[in-house]
Amino acid sequence: MARKTMFDDGFFNFLVEGARFVGAPGIPMMMDIQNAQIPNGLWPFERRNLTSNYRQHIHFYMHDKGFAPILHSPDRYLPTLQLYDGILTPDFTLTVGQSRCLQEANTYMNRAVGFYFQKHGVPVIPSIRWSDKDSFDFCFLGVPKERMIAISTHGCIQTTDQKMIFKEGLDAMLNELHPPVVLVHGYMPDVIFGEYLHQVHFHRYSSRIEETHRKGGDNGNT
Repeated sequence: MARKTMFDDGFFNFLVEGARFVGAPGIPMMMDIQNAQIPNGLWPFERRNLTSNYRQHIHFYMHDKGFAPILHSPDRYLPTLQLYDGILTPDFTLTVGQSRCLQEANTYMNRAVGFYFQKHGVPVIPSIRWSDKDSFDFCFLGVPKERMIAISTHGCIQTTDQKMIFKEGLDAMLNELHPPVVLVHGYMPDVIFGEYLHQVHFHRYSSRIEETHRKGGDNGNT
């Protein structure tokens, strides 16, 4: 059952004031606001002040420490983020072998930050992250169904086992959320995405590492 609460115990609860909490872990439910467009490009949060091209979306596909300060002082970053077309929600780490409570907390923070910036008028696209099948009962919570979402394959599909786990999660995510559009940051190998290409509109964006290893790449996709 969804529930509402408002309290201050020092755990960033100001982020979710007014939110509903869903599922057993109590994940904040993001608002179903259809004000986000398919990004012209993606630009990393840690380089937000190093471009004058604001016709793109900010992403958080980097080490968690690169965007951790946004939890403590989101208002500090709001003026800059409002310059851009929108943002993807922060990609807090979920990995195989990580404790379940930490994975749930990181899912919570992903949605909490997204909800906070939605309340302040920033177009927000949910970024979905999973680990293995044990995460599937909570990692898709808090996201409106049948809406555009984003994922990243960067660093997640380097081995055969990782590809298998990622594909299993992709399949579960598509069946649970039914997104019409999926933004993909990183490579899209056929072995993972091939059978889904007729079901969903995928839009791929190169990672920064890809761009540094090739010439003439897509400008701004990082």
